[in-house]
Amino acid sequence: MSKRIEKDQARFRNIVRGRVKKNLKKYITRGEMIGKKGKDFVSIPIHQVNVPKFRHDPRQGGGVGQGEGEKGTPVGQGDETGSGKAGSAPGQHILEVDVSLDELADMLAEELELPNIQPKGQKNIDSDKRVYTGISQSGPESLRHFKHTFKRALRRHIAAGNYNPKNPIIVPVREDRRYRTWKVKQVPVAKALIVYMMDVSGSMGEEQKEIVRLESFWIDTWLQRQYKNIETRYIIHDAVARLVDKETFYSTRESGGTIISSAYKLVTEMLEREFSIDEWNIYLFHFSDGDNWGETDTNECFGLMEKYLLPAANLFCYGQVESPYGSGQFIKDLRNKFPQDEKLVLSEIADKEAIYNSIREFLGKGK
Repeated sequence: MSKRIEKDQARFRNIVRGRVKKNLKKYITRGEMIGKKGKDFVSIPIHQVNVPKFRHDPRQGGGVGQGEGEKGTPVGQGDETGSGKAGSAPGQHILEVDVSLDELADMLAEELELPNIQPKGQKNIDSDKRVYTGISQSGPESLRHFKHTFKRALRRHIAAGNYNPKNPIIVPVREDRRYRTWKVKQVPVAKALIVYMMDVSGSMGEEQKEIVRLESFWIDTWLQRQYKNIETRYIIHDAVARLVDKETFYSTRESGGTIISSAYKLVTEMLEREFSIDEWNIYLFHFSDGDNWGETDTNECFGLMEKYLLPAANLFCYGQVESPYGSGQFIKDLRNKFPQDEKLVLSEIADKEAIYNSIREFLGKGK
């Protein structure tokens, strides 16, 4: 019976997973699930999925309407009387299910055909990992294997004729004890740094920042699946750049002009101070509406990218969010300056619907 229930649960789980995957594009462009994010899971509302439930066999007796009682006798406290008229349309069945972030990342990879990332530096960084290899008759008590110990004691009791099924008391002795054996294995560990930069000048409104928030969530979900050790940094800039926490990054309201090089300088200083490019897989994401403080600063950005940022990074991703107040010039300048650089990925994000393709453009190379 338990195996049958487990099989039914697995089948229902597959139905739910298929429904989530089918509507993944809709979830990517909506922010409601980000607000329901836990430590390892996200709650997702699934429409038109019936929850499995027990039903009485109609051939069996019992239940409401059976046994003694007069016609019209109430059978229990009913629901409160409704105030609306009866309708003929079916109701909406909405079920909230918890989907792990790893599952979401796998669905994202399948849907967008994202290749697994090949990290740099993983051959140079090793970590000691304890691998359990077998069972031994001796070892520390902290590694005693209860199941194997119990089996040995049970066999001994049965062989000696001391086992009583009606009073099954099993007392292991010293020779029954079994312990896990292990050895230390060196495994490669890859580390990743993700830096999010966002223009918060007066031309970047709430709608533009919401697009950045949604896209960053899905980028994070994918990269967390690819790396065990991730550090994340957030930088906001108008004419001046600041290193901030995640909450400030998404909620700050600023105004004024835009000097993009201020953010690129801050990233350069941070990399030189804290992160060795030989050990860290570095991902830089910059979101802006494309305005910059003149050609002089744009050329300064190009110099920082050529000398420091592009050589250090696995990927440098620039997403230009469309704004009614932005000129959109910076992405054009980048295309003209770096037409062949494989590390630089450019994406134009017109609205929330464009997030889907933008993620594919950023992560589709497997770098």
